[in-house]
Amino acid sequence: MPRTEGTYKAQSERAAGTTTGQRPAAKRQRTKMVAPPNDYLVPERDALLTPVLECRHLGIDFGGLHAVEDLNLMVGKTEIAGLIGPNGAGKTTVFNLLTKVYQPTRGTILLDGQDTAGMDTARVSREGIARTFQNIRLFDSLSVEDNVKIGLHNQVSCGMWSGIFRMPRYWLSEKEFHDKALELLDVFHMADNATDIAGSLPYGAQRRLEIVRALATNPKLLLLDEPAAGMNPVETEELMDNIVRVRDRFQIAVLLIEHDMDLVMGICEGIVVLNFGRLIAKGTPEEIQANPQVVEAYLGKQD
Repeated sequence: MPRTEGTYKAQSERAAGTTTGQRPAAKRQRTKMVAPPNDYLVPERDALLTPVLECRHLGIDFGGLHAVEDLNLMVGKTEIAGLIGPNGAGKTTVFNLLTKVYQPTRGTILLDGQDTAGMDTARVSREGIARTFQNIRLFDSLSVEDNVKIGLHNQVSCGMWSGIFRMPRYWLSEKEFHDKALELLDVFHMADNATDIAGSLPYGAQRRLEIVRALATNPKLLLLDEPAAGMNPVETEELMDNIVRVRDRFQIAVLLIEHDMDLVMGICEGIVVLNFGRLIAKGTPEEIQANPQVVEAYLGKQD
């Protein structure tokens, strides 16, 4: 959606707590960002740890189109990071590269220090990357609990014959999955909805359920593609709290794509900005807000 200068500035000011709006600015303490032995920034608490994600000179071509070009990106072990940019900048393409929906034309993706070259989507999921989508993708006719159990497939401990003949190992596994699903749903206060049909949930609850299902895969890195899309200000504020709580409880990293600048500036510790598939800025929220290239990418060149 095109943004006017007033819209961009107003969202940035609300995120910084300098104006009042429909939704009060989140009062969250800024994380101190430090530079490891390279030109990246990570939270100080992650400085001595292997980054959960590192992209080196990542790129992909579709015919003659350079959809993503020479992307260098690092996400700390427990960082909440943002990937932003105008519509068509290549953000979802980056997510598709990280999850191996697309194979890169060039460059390297390291997950917790391991090169993901040659991996497919299932292998990357097992190794620790989970994602949600711009458009909700739930199994609408299944229960809320069954949707979460599907995310637990990486942790199946009983074999095919145990399942076919309903042997004791199968029933033990079913109980483990039931307990784990309810535990995850309780993180988002949805345990009481376990038997509801997923498609009958309100929009905001469906968004939360998709995040719970992604968490069920036991990820190291959670990719959220426009998690606040379609939410009202109250739901978005609740989502911000939930994302921080998930990071703190599970000690994982979160990389999110989002157009809501209140959310991005409110919870992200480091931000990367794409435009036409190329990285144009990276830094703290304050640095990104003040970057003239970012302002130009969103608003166009000013006379």
